[in-house]
Amino acid sequence: QVQLVESGGGLVQPGGSLRLSCAASGIILSTNVMGWYRQAPGKEREVVANITRGGIVNYADSVKGRFTISRDNAKTRVYLQMNSLKPEDTAVYYCNMEQYGLNSRSFWGQGTQVTVSS
Repeated sequence: QVQLVESGGGLVQPGGSLRLSCAASGIILSTNVMGWYRQAPGKEREVVANITRGGIVNYADSVKGRFTISRDNAKTRVYLQMNSLKPEDTAVYYCNMEQYGLNSRSFWGQGTQVTVSS
């Protein structure tokens, strides 16, 4: 099984920055995509960004130009650098791994709260 452990959430002012981290451990297939989702109260969970093992990235339109997703060399950690934060970025952010194979499945972190407020 894959375990995902998140860190880096917190309270920041509008225009500020945060860096989220997610560490993956366990049985990790090379064919996987890691990313970040977020969910605000009363809203559906939405993808923020994801990145393949080869470094191909995808961003939600709402965060393009402000957020940057990356993975370390071992491909066991994923980061989300969040700049120019806005109040509408306030949500619980979840680390995600989509692992592909004969029995493809998803793994999720516990979630970390990001609050952007003055």
